[in-house]
Amino acid sequence: MKNKNLLLSFSVFFCGAIVMIFELAGSRVLGPYFGTSIFVWTSIIGIILGSMSFGYFFGGKLADKKPSFSYLALVVFLSGVAISLSYFIKEPFLVFMSSTISDTRLSSILAAVVLFTPASLLLGMVSPYAVKLSMSSLKTSGRVVGRLYSLSTAGSIFGTFLAGFYLIPTFGTNMILILISVFLFFISFALSSPKIPVFKILVFCFMAGAFFSIDTSLADKIDVDTPYNRVWIYDYEYGNTGRLVKKMGINNENHSSMFLDSDELVNEYTKYYHLVRFFNPDFKKTMMMGGAAYSYPKDFLRKYSDATIDVVEIDPKMTQLAKKYFRLQDDDRLRIFHEDGRVFLNRNTEKYDAIFGDAFTSKYSVPYQLSTVEAVQKQYDSLNENGVVILNLISAFEGEKSLFLQAEYKTFKEVFPQVFIFKVRSGTKLDNLQNIILVALKSENVPDFSLMDDELASFLTNLFTKKIPMDMPVLTDDFAPVDYYMNKAL
Repeated sequence: MKNKNLLLSFSVFFCGAIVMIFELAGSRVLGPYFGTSIFVWTSIIGIILGSMSFGYFFGGKLADKKPSFSYLALVVFLSGVAISLSYFIKEPFLVFMSSTISDTRLSSILAAVVLFTPASLLLGMVSPYAVKLSMSSLKTSGRVVGRLYSLSTAGSIFGTFLAGFYLIPTFGTNMILILISVFLFFISFALSSPKIPVFKILVFCFMAGAFFSIDTSLADKIDVDTPYNRVWIYDYEYGNTGRLVKKMGINNENHSSMFLDSDELVNEYTKYYHLVRFFNPDFKKTMMMGGAAYSYPKDFLRKYSDATIDVVEIDPKMTQLAKKYFRLQDDDRLRIFHEDGRVFLNRNTEKYDAIFGDAFTSKYSVPYQLSTVEAVQKQYDSLNENGVVILNLISAFEGEKSLFLQAEYKTFKEVFPQVFIFKVRSGTKLDNLQNIILVALKSENVPDFSLMDDELASFLTNLFTKKIPMDMPVLTDDFAPVDYYMNKAL
């Protein structure tokens, strides 16, 4: 009996750990297709918790009817099969979902139901079933229930830290799904020992062979999990020019691109950061929030030999990837700070001539903590007298898709005396989602737009002169529904 209780305790602990590992890995499964916004996390957490609650219910009923180790072993085994199946179907299924349903809330909920419900429901059945098998007397029922549920919770805590601090940054999503599936198979075998049904052995051998016959790295795409994101790096042809571009996609969104045959900037919006020459021509010291593959910082260092740039990039792995695949080199005029942009601003005591903004989280959203009036005030305080903020946003100019632009424009107007908006591509319709450049000046001196060099003329002529509505509330640390506004735009 003592060995059986030990085995049950082991099973409950590690099944609790696997639930949390599966949940955290789930964010990386959905991330490349739906982003990692609050909507996606809500879908994952809600669906998994709901599934486990059903698992508790059905697990208790099954345990009363068929209280045997062989049935518990089967439940654990099937949970491993369910995770295995989610591994095999996730790519085509998520491509289909993301291309057919535009609402992130609905698509992420449906995706979570299909991919995470079966395994979560089965794993939820483990604890009540183990309680039934451990129960020898009603006198000790409270002790048994408390012990096993505390073990399950302790396992969940262990799995959370293991996944977040080690597994995801070290192994990546695909390998994690493989590992937890195999581990569940082993737990199932242990529970059904010494008589392991032949069909389990056959299914296990089939799954193992299928797993390890698949090249999860993909020959034409580098797939890397970092502590913050899932990153894809691959080459593609630029238009019909025959030129090759290397792209860094963070959660499957284009964050940086680089021509393989030149140092020319690929993304049009990045060229607008050179407006610093017009709005503050005497700039020497600058800062950029958001590095990714360091497209603009590299161009900045080439063009302005007497200026410096500090880059605040939250993810150290991004910098490593930029050095390995995107020709980023060490430079005395480049300082890199690996921390959240808002945290950097909160601590900053230095003054800059310009601050460039290119930080995004998911589905084109600026991190909410960088969008608020408190963050804007920190940027204002970090600028010299003639300082300028040049910020890349993704929004529309008109209609429901423009809610974020309206809110962010009004927020900057609360702090800066002058705020200008530029349309990156003049041919794009005003109600379409697009790159928009926001320029905020600390000085009250109105710039003379008739004075411009030839290179900047094409950018300055895209100044948006229509009135931006001021009906939206100012974004604050207390109220900044950025994900909600961006979901409206998709």
